[in-house]
Amino acid sequence: MSAPGVIAVIGLGEAGSAIAADLVAAGVTVRGWDPVREAPEGVQPAEGEADAASGAAIVLSLNSASVAVEVAESASPGLEPDALFADLNTAAPAVKRAAAQAVRADFADVALLGAVPGRGVSTPALVSGPGAERFADALGPLGMPVTPVGAEVGDASARKLARSVFAKGLAAAVGESLEAARALGCEDWLYADIESTLTTADAALLRRLVEGSRLHAGRRVDEMEAAVALLEELGVEPRVASATAQWLRSLARTEVGG
Repeated sequence: MSAPGVIAVIGLGEAGSAIAADLVAAGVTVRGWDPVREAPEGVQPAEGEADAASGAAIVLSLNSASVAVEVAESASPGLEPDALFADLNTAAPAVKRAAAQAVRADFADVALLGAVPGRGVSTPALVSGPGAERFADALGPLGMPVTPVGAEVGDASARKLARSVFAKGLAAAVGESLEAARALGCEDWLYADIESTLTTADAALLRRLVEGSRLHAGRRVDEMEAAVALLEELGVEPRVASATAQWLRSLARTEVGG
């Protein structure tokens, strides 16, 4: 495998530092910049976004959605004409497209799937945009499982955010359910029940969740309205329960309407 040249990492929080450290361990020359954090051992410190990007073959932006475009704009003056700028931030497709417009280089919209701490560069990723294949060719051999998913900037981030509705929604549902169980004095029992459900989950469970909700929406509305009433009685705000009841009512209307 030929060396990819200098890789710049802009944003050295938990995710950026973990990926930068793994790249250094893989023998890559890494230059890093963060306005509030020092570069990890082995990472050459830069003096700003443009300085980090200067002479780098690949620039990785690992910040937050709120500053993604600003980082791209600040890095742009230092980018080489043949550089690849990869935005790894969790952001809406429109933000990724704005970041792409801010740089004068190949652009890759990268969506990391799952927590980076503990996995670093081995975190699975989706990638799209004009620089997608180039990103996959460079980071794949360095240990990142990369799946190209489209030619358009925003394709990868859109897929991740659709997945986030499930992943973060599940966390919210578990949290609200356990809060109710805590008030009822049966938190340990419910925790164990949820744990058992998740560890024994299979494709059949997913089908039951999807098809059962559609087929039995009307009856399940009554169940969730009762759950909402219980949570209110316990003093637990029924955010997820109320939204679930509303979703089921919508499903029921759709089924009745044909």
